[in-house]
Formats: sequence, C-alpha cells, structure tokens
Amino acid sequence: MSQRGIKLKVQITVRFFASLRERYGIDERIVSAPENITVGEVWHLVLPEEPLPDNMLAARNMEYVDYGSMVAEGDEVAFFPPVTGGAP
Repeated sequence: MSQRGIKLKVQITVRFFASLRERYGIDERIVSAPENITVGEVWHLVLPEEPLPDNMLAARNMEYVDYGSMVAEGDEVAFFPPVTGGAP
C-alpha cells in the first residue's frame, strides 16, 4: 500500500495457449492488478465469469506453479491445457 492507503497496482502479462486461447479468444493481455495477487486470482481478473479449471496448467515466468503462487510486477502468467504424451 502507498502512504495514503491506496492499493498499488502491478502490470502483468497474461497469456493463454492452445485450446484455452481458442475457447476464450485471448492470446495475450496486459493487465493492471492489485499487489499480492495469486496466479489463480489473475485467472479470475481476466475471466471473472469462468471457473478455474481443475486440470489446467499455469506458469509464472516460464516455470510451472500452483494457483496460489504470488505474482509480482512485470511477471508473465501463462495458462494452458494439460500436455498429453505421444504414442508409446
């Protein structure tokens, strides 16, 4: 918080991949978010009417993270469907 009690904002790049990009029509979006926001809260900030899918993968700055991971100024948060393997 600032000295005046105003909640500060951070800028985050949010990316959607594969079927998520097609489903929601979002490739990349830069959003202003409150400080102390989690990856899961970023999802709800961008898609407030959509529940957080149970089987979706999330990454922060190209590393897999859970939905409770904190996001900071300048971070990139990416959401994508689970990856399946090829033929055995």
